[in-house]
Amino acid sequence: IPMLGLENAMSREELFEFDQRVKKFLGLEGEVAYYCEPKFDGLAVELVYENGLLALGSTRGDGMVGEEITANLRTIRSIPLSLSGDFPSLLEARGEVVMLLEDFQRLNELYEERGLPHFANPRNAAAGSVRQLDSKITAERKLTFFAYGLGRFEGALPSSQSEAISLLADLGFLVSSLRQKALGIGAVADYCADMEKRRETLPFEIDGCVIKVDEISLQERLGEKSRSPRWAVAYKFKPVQALTRIRDILPSVGRTGAITPLAVLDAVQVGGVTVSRATLHNMDELMRKGVLIGDWVVIQRAGDVIPEVVAPLAERRDGLERPFIMPDRCPVCGSGVIKPEGEVVYRCEGLDCPAQIKGRLKNFVSRRAMDIDGFGIKLIEQLVDSGKVRDMAEIFRLDAATLASLERMGPKSAQNLVEAIEKSKGRPLSRFLNALGIRHVGEATAEAVAGRFLTLERVMGAKREELLEIDDVGPQVAASIVDFFEDEKNRASIEKMLSLGVSPKEEQTGAGGGALSGKVFVLTGSLSSMSRDEAKESLKRAGAKVASSVSSKTDYVVAGEEPGSKLKEANSLGVTVLDEEAFLKILSSSRETQQSPAQEEAPLASTPKKQGTLF
Repeated sequence: IPMLGLENAMSREELFEFDQRVKKFLGLEGEVAYYCEPKFDGLAVELVYENGLLALGSTRGDGMVGEEITANLRTIRSIPLSLSGDFPSLLEARGEVVMLLEDFQRLNELYEERGLPHFANPRNAAAGSVRQLDSKITAERKLTFFAYGLGRFEGALPSSQSEAISLLADLGFLVSSLRQKALGIGAVADYCADMEKRRETLPFEIDGCVIKVDEISLQERLGEKSRSPRWAVAYKFKPVQALTRIRDILPSVGRTGAITPLAVLDAVQVGGVTVSRATLHNMDELMRKGVLIGDWVVIQRAGDVIPEVVAPLAERRDGLERPFIMPDRCPVCGSGVIKPEGEVVYRCEGLDCPAQIKGRLKNFVSRRAMDIDGFGIKLIEQLVDSGKVRDMAEIFRLDAATLASLERMGPKSAQNLVEAIEKSKGRPLSRFLNALGIRHVGEATAEAVAGRFLTLERVMGAKREELLEIDDVGPQVAASIVDFFEDEKNRASIEKMLSLGVSPKEEQTGAGGGALSGKVFVLTGSLSSMSRDEAKESLKRAGAKVASSVSSKTDYVVAGEEPGSKLKEANSLGVTVLDEEAFLKILSSSRETQQSPAQEEAPLASTPKKQGTLF
């Protein structure tokens, strides 16, 4: 049974519209009974129990296919390894793994003692902990699981959502003590308003409330759309905001040399997280908002994650405020700062700038690039600051003795890292190209270029005209790739890597027999049912190609919420545009096409007597 997403209600009015849709569909005139609970801000998982024992645990993934993480979930104390009471022979429990605010604070304090970077927020900490390759690491981090519904269930189903949650509690699961049954949408709205007021006092983060029609028979009559049930809605809270003062604005240098104004704030709590810095994006945005050094400002966590400055409070100015001036010299290396024509970003011209080297190294070792496990930002800073690593190639010269001599790096950790570095030498060509940090070349473009030229030698010798033949490559990208490989310093660094054993392998792109084989998709905007990465992976599994730009060869543009300029390009070129619902239908159809009859049978137990979907 799919783990579907939920439609959002952003206001009290939209809650009442949801109620009207429910009543209209059911043909009811009286009040509907709803089940209400907080919307936990963590990682959704499913637990499968066979004969009362935990048999399998997975992430929600794209709603159809998730990542198997059973060993890690077994380490969470609030997840019962065996069920209590009168349990069914097959049960799928669904819920959220979260990190309580108290445990999050302790984890960050521990990381600070070890000299490791902090987690940005409890949601990231929980998601990262659950998906560790080593379950011992998961066990060290205190996580909590709250059950909120059922998937498959062998036996007589409860008659209501509230009864189902009570059953889960009886079986040994931790459920929300803040759940409530409400008669009528007015009572639901009051519940949501109360939760929003209490939000800051709760021991865990929530970003809204989940509202479900309580009676299961009504849920079944209402049914589901392709991406969400008709009988449930998520009421989303407004972003948490706070007031603080900007003490300074600093120019921050990224891996591409881009210099971003970064506000240094008086530390303030925003949604359970201490915020002391916030992005101002670029000079144009800073000028548009009229932010000055010394201003009192409203800040919020965009999407409840990234801290940003919303607006200054001009009425609180005392005349001592001053504007931020972009320096004409890089604050890290002293090289000149330029603003390329047609761009809003200022850039450092220094190729040897330590800030850029650190940024490039961070990208180079990251999971979607060379994927060198254990190569964190603190280690990168030590290696660059000590002069042991001055470019990406020198990573492959590192030995266990050199690494063991660094602070907080023991012999065992050093040897593990050496082995991880050695393992990375044979990554696919697309990963290697993505790791190089070529301007305007991301994961999708790297895959397209690797699929076209197949070998590193041919990519390095590619002409602009050849690159433009690739659907995913336009004039700006083609010029960037050619310029990168024509640069003597870049070529020398690559040659050094090859001499040290790096050998990017030809990648088999696409699933040739997939139901969407040969189709080109472009994604724009955000999807409510899955992340951008999950959407890409789902398309690739079906054999499709995911491009980063729209062309006449694009088959579909998937437009989520707040789509960008790609939607306009699609309309101008007459490319078929899919909303999220249509996109999920295509994905679902492709899975059905690829699935054999044997795979369609339940793999974990005999066919249940009755199955129900209790979100």
